[in-house]
Amino acid sequence: MRKISLYLMLLTSAAFVASCDKPNVQLHTIIHENGRCERKVSYHTVMSKEERDSLWGGDNVAWAYPLPECLNIDAFMGSHTDVDGDTVTTTFSNIFNSVEEMCQMTPLNLNGSRIQSKASLEKHFRWFYTEYTYTETFISVADTFKIPVSDYADKDVISYWFTGHPNLMQGLTGAEVAQRIDTMGTWVDKWVNANLYQSVFEYMVDNYDSISNPPVNKERFVELRDSMYHYIISKYDNSLNYEAQDCYKEYFHSDAYADFFNDETPLGEGLSDKLSTQLNIFGFDVPYVLTMPGWVINPGTGVIRDGAIHYQLTGERLIPGDYIISATSRVTHIWAYIATLLVILIAIGSFFYRRKK
Repeated sequence: MRKISLYLMLLTSAAFVASCDKPNVQLHTIIHENGRCERKVSYHTVMSKEERDSLWGGDNVAWAYPLPECLNIDAFMGSHTDVDGDTVTTTFSNIFNSVEEMCQMTPLNLNGSRIQSKASLEKHFRWFYTEYTYTETFISVADTFKIPVSDYADKDVISYWFTGHPNLMQGLTGAEVAQRIDTMGTWVDKWVNANLYQSVFEYMVDNYDSISNPPVNKERFVELRDSMYHYIISKYDNSLNYEAQDCYKEYFHSDAYADFFNDETPLGEGLSDKLSTQLNIFGFDVPYVLTMPGWVINPGTGVIRDGAIHYQLTGERLIPGDYIISATSRVTHIWAYIATLLVILIAIGSFFYRRKK
């Protein structure tokens, strides 16, 4: 029977946590012809009228409390809240003089810190139109993982797994795609396992003096690092993060490390917080909408719907490296067509005038 991937279990857990703790959030960037830009961030929660009345005393509120942890709105001046049945949608917005200024105040947090991004806007005048290219680069969070993913696969495979690009499956049959995905999933599991174990091990070493009657001293525990890892992997395979307490108990024939795996103890709570910094990355998922001036001629990796470009800004896409959103649009110069037509008409008129003379 095929094993359940630890990576898939991690994603499922992260998605469940995100769906329970964070309302749906959407980021909308609007680029104007004059170089100024606007950014809106909205989220919605489901709340009955009774809940709204008890919290606010009615429907007319500045915004829906509480704010999601992933939002950072300290630079956003305008806000409004819409109530549609039990759905409360709050939108914050601000206008910036440049895309560089806008990216200094990216309204998204990950693991308690503002997500870093940098952007550029290029304008190219072409007489009949002006071409606009907007590029925003979200800085990678790869340093959250002590063991780099590049230790387990080559660059293109890593990029495809986490971002979908480049398309390594083009020309393959469904069976061949399934086989390649299965192979990729194996190395991803190994990478996740290695990082989980590394985080647990480092935390235990840092807090080793808090252990009552440890079966080995700290120096010996450090020496056994690789031996413990291979024991856990060989015995429990992909359930490293679920059976960790049993692993240590069996390996050391002692319950001395049990508090590390009990969330009701200070040691267990601290370890859970440490591991959640990695789990939160897999659970981060914010739809990103980009509106460009004119009509879009190149949406990059996005999809055009209703005149706007839609991307997925996820924590996974920030793992292999910086994640780039880019699009190009054109604004037609009606005056240029009119001026050109006038020049042509004048030239034709001049030609016939000279012939008439």
